[in-house]
Amino acid sequence: MKKRMLKCTEAVVDTFEKKGMAEKGAAHVFAAFGYSMQGLQVLLREEAARLELIMCAVSMVLFFAVGAGALAFAGLLFLLCLILTVEALNTAIEIIVDKVSPERSDFAKQTKDLGSTAVFFMLLAHCVYVAAVIAHNLGWVAW
Repeated sequence: MKKRMLKCTEAVVDTFEKKGMAEKGAAHVFAAFGYSMQGLQVLLREEAARLELIMCAVSMVLFFAVGAGALAFAGLLFLLCLILTVEALNTAIEIIVDKVSPERSDFAKQTKDLGSTAVFFMLLAHCVYVAAVIAHNLGWVAW
């Protein structure tokens, strides 16, 4: 299903590019969606992104187990979107750094470390949020 959807979006993008059509209106929306799906495909090749999806799935199971409400699930989905956004930016940074500085350098190390730190803080926020929701639903914390 995913491959079929990606092929479909790639076909739409290719059609617009081959015909030299300016991306305006609906064409722009379809092209942007196609580019986004191609980016998602790249992101899902990253083990870190797949592990983050698994972490979110485990969090959802825990939320179901403690009887968390719809708002808690919405917050979890929002955090997942933020985590994947930061992971996508981190992956883009790593690709650029590998292209610009293929040899080992302080520049490359510091740049990649900063991207990794951004992802770390998002994962920390996720863990704090999940712990707070679970603690609240188990009656350990009131708010």
